Amino acid sequence: MTQPLVKVEGLKKLYPVQRGLFRKATEFIHAVDDVSFEIAPGESLGLVGESGCGKTTTGRMLVRLTGVTEGQILLQDTGSMIDVANIDRDGMKRFRRRVQMIFQDPYESMNPRRTIYDTISEPLQVQGIGTIAEREERVAELLELVGLIPAATFMFRFPHELSGGQRQRVAIARALVIDPTFVVADEPTSMLDVSIRISIMELMLNLAKEFDVSYLYITHDLAVARYMCDRIAVMYLGKIVEMGSTEELLHNPRHPYTRALLSAVPVPDPSYVRPPVEIEGGITKAINPAPECRFIDRCPWVQDLCRTSDHPPLEDKSSGHMVACYVVKKEPV
Repeated sequence: MTQPLVKVEGLKKLYPVQRGLFRKATEFIHAVDDVSFEIAPGESLGLVGESGCGKTTTGRMLVRLTGVTEGQILLQDTGSMIDVANIDRDGMKRFRRRVQMIFQDPYESMNPRRTIYDTISEPLQVQGIGTIAEREERVAELLELVGLIPAATFMFRFPHELSGGQRQRVAIARALVIDPTFVVADEPTSMLDVSIRISIMELMLNLAKEFDVSYLYITHDLAVARYMCDRIAVMYLGKIVEMGSTEELLHNPRHPYTRALLSAVPVPDPSYVRPPVEIEGGITKAINPAPECRFIDRCPWVQDLCRTSDHPPLEDKSSGHMVACYVVKKEPV
């Protein structure tokens, strides 16, 4: 069995709501609460869910832009697994070389005073890779790979001189310039025009194969997740409620929240009559949530067992199809 590239176990992130000068906080926002998953080398895992469910916080913890309250983030490093959540300062530089992030907003993720060359070459400079001439050659190579041709005409421009799609291509080049093995992509196409999204997605897939990169692809768009990802994990209020291979999860959703997400996907057929959505109500607060299932107030399948038990564990219900629900039964092998 192949050792996973990334293994997340019991990951938690709590934000204090309020605290006094001489007293500890008693209320916390459970942004990410006991999340576990694995990503194999060369695999793309999609993390989907509505705004505020904890997707971006999870991604930021994986690249150590946000601290970890509890849990482990294990990264494969020369045959062994290192705990990223507790990495020391000396190991951080090596970690940054292996793990990068592509941010959602191509307008805010770049310094407007730095040229495109400065933006892409900065990781090489920080890591002490190559001479100035070698860095310039490497930047030109990446610009051509991401479709900014000829590279010489883009290298010394500033971000405001580029379109949104071109800036996102620069962001992709910056993330890949030091040959990382794992990239967190936080909705990299959501702020782009629909007409150019597919070209950026196709570019990311091709570069993943060429550089042998694994993605954690964060998105709220199930169509994008289907195109980009080998597996999908569905997140609700800080918990993963369903996870499985992309086609299996989309064709056979077993958690009521996943079914509700799929029922909201637009259908390009004016004669199609959409069935009524099963769930009701709104999202409950993530401040000191009750130990029961996070979806209990909106679930159409709720039973007495759900009300008297803690949040259901994420269990394999059929051939790797993981569901966190007491009502969903395991299928016979």
